[in-house]
Amino acid sequence: MEEFHKVRRLPPYVFEQVNRLKASARAAGADIIDLGMGNPDLPTPKAIVDKLCEVVQDPRTHRYSSSKGIPGLRRAQAGYYARRFGVKLNPDTQVVATLGSKEGFANMAQAITAPGDVILCPNPTYPIHAFGFLMAGGVIRSMSVEPDDSFFGPLERAVKHSIPKPLALIINYPSNPTAHVASLDFYKDVIEFARKHELIVLSDLAYSEIYFDGEPPPSVLQVPGAMDVAVEFTSMSKTFSMPGWRMGFAVGNERLISALTRVKSYLDYGAFTPIQVAATHALNGDGSDIAEVRAVYKRRRDVMVDTFGKAGFEVPPPAATMFAWAKIPEKFRHLGSLEFSKLLVEKADVAVAPGVGFGEMGDDYVRLALVENEHRIRQAARNIKKFLSTADETMHNVISLNTRR
Repeated sequence: MEEFHKVRRLPPYVFEQVNRLKASARAAGADIIDLGMGNPDLPTPKAIVDKLCEVVQDPRTHRYSSSKGIPGLRRAQAGYYARRFGVKLNPDTQVVATLGSKEGFANMAQAITAPGDVILCPNPTYPIHAFGFLMAGGVIRSMSVEPDDSFFGPLERAVKHSIPKPLALIINYPSNPTAHVASLDFYKDVIEFARKHELIVLSDLAYSEIYFDGEPPPSVLQVPGAMDVAVEFTSMSKTFSMPGWRMGFAVGNERLISALTRVKSYLDYGAFTPIQVAATHALNGDGSDIAEVRAVYKRRRDVMVDTFGKAGFEVPPPAATMFAWAKIPEKFRHLGSLEFSKLLVEKADVAVAPGVGFGEMGDDYVRLALVENEHRIRQAARNIKKFLSTADETMHNVISLNTRR
């Protein structure tokens, strides 16, 4: 039977191929070290869990909740933005709770996109940035991910030559998957450009608190005038090790927040009230939990960079996020990221995310998630070292290691 229209518009989900191979290997008894999915392994801090357990005892909290988020939660998010970024938000009109930043992006696409609208999207990038708009009937025009002067030349050409004129520009810093971090000066140029060309700016700031070097990543809403054109999405998944809780936020321009709130009101009743209360407790905390999470990821990053480098797989140290973005070793680069990722599962018992899953411009790379402990990361490096050092002898009859794309 023919696939439905919206399903046909979606590219193949390449991660599923690695996931199937990983599951098959585990079923056969292999100990797969999984650096593929960005699924935090750290437990949610005890104080947050305790608050959930306390509130869930009240049967009044078992009823339908508020789609836009309970008032205390929206005030807590506004308070976080005031403390962290110096940005003042009206919790009633400029903050909406989402079921994670992924749901927020997808429903914002539904709220603002007409069929054929052009969206400027980084490539490579987190898949929902493009897929959400494709499902809403939009058209994606790929842009550079480098947050520097090279970003704006292609952006000018895109605005000049796209028909119809682009509706929105997506930015994602610290970036998943590349780990690039943007400066406030870069954001100032983005907002100036957006205001000049009447573009909506959608900023994904899910990794605002997972940084290792230098100053904390800024918010685009710190730029004067940004509130006229921008909405920013954040998540509690990584910051507070709450991925399964599905709690995030969209904040910023009132008109855009109102549109998202209205769409959501037709689709969900919000997160379970005890989860929202526990999230409020987390946001109103002293930040010590965040610092501990950041320290764990930094130690893992340092171990990965050191041990993988010694194994012959160079991994540039990411300045932020819980990911490293590494170029495939030269000998294997002609295979592309999907085939190389399959090889690592089969020959090294290590799972990574193929870069092509984040866009065709990522095909020379793989993404490595810092979701295994330091001992397991060292074991992954030993496995990879063994694979790389014996590939010429063990794989000559499997693949050509001399072909170049």
